[in-house]
Amino acid sequence: MPYASPLGPTLETERLILRPTVAEDFDGFCAFHADDSTMTYLGGVLPPPVVWRNMRSMAGAWALDGFSMFSVIEKTSGDWIGRIGPLFPKDWPGREVGWGLLSKYWGKGYAKEAAIASMDFVFDTLGWEDVIHSIDARNDGSAAVARSLGSYLMREARLPPPFESHVVDIWGQTRDEWRVNRTRLIGAVKTF
Repeated sequence: MPYASPLGPTLETERLILRPTVAEDFDGFCAFHADDSTMTYLGGVLPPPVVWRNMRSMAGAWALDGFSMFSVIEKTSGDWIGRIGPLFPKDWPGREVGWGLLSKYWGKGYAKEAAIASMDFVFDTLGWEDVIHSIDARNDGSAAVARSLGSYLMREARLPPPFESHVVDIWGQTRDEWRVNRTRLIGAVKTF
C-alpha cells in the first residue's frame, strides 16, 4: 500500500490512488522531471535540487491552502506515475486542474481517470465555480484529455513570472457544465 499523507484526502479510482505528496515521492518526482518527453510542455527537465523544492511547494500548498496536485499512484504496481489535480498559483489565469504523467504511462487513460476524480474534488469538496486547464497549443495529448472531460478552448493567456514569455491555451468549464459532462463519464471511471 502506498504511503498515506496527513495533508489531505486520498481519492481512489478503479486503477489509481490520488493523495497529497509525501517525502517518499521524491524519486518519482525526479524521474518525472528528468524525462524529456514528459517535460516537453512543462518547462523542461529539472535537476533534483529544484525538484525537491517544487515537490515541497506542493506539500506546502496542501498545508496552507488545503489543496494542491495529488501524487498519482498506480494501484497494481504501487508506482508513483505523475501528479494531477488542483492548483492556483499567485496571478495564475484561473483555478486549474492540471495533469502530468511520466511518458511511459501515456495512452492508458490514467490522465483522464485521475482528472475526473480531481474535477469532482474541486467542485464537490472545494466548491469551485469553474476550472481551467492551461495547455501549450502544441500539446495535442493534453488538449485531448481536456476535450474528453467536456472542457473547451476559451482563450489564450500569458502565464505569470517567471513564465511570462509563455502563452498557453486556456481550456475550461463551469461547475454546471461539469455536472452535465460528468453524467456522460459515469461509466468511464469509477471512484471509490
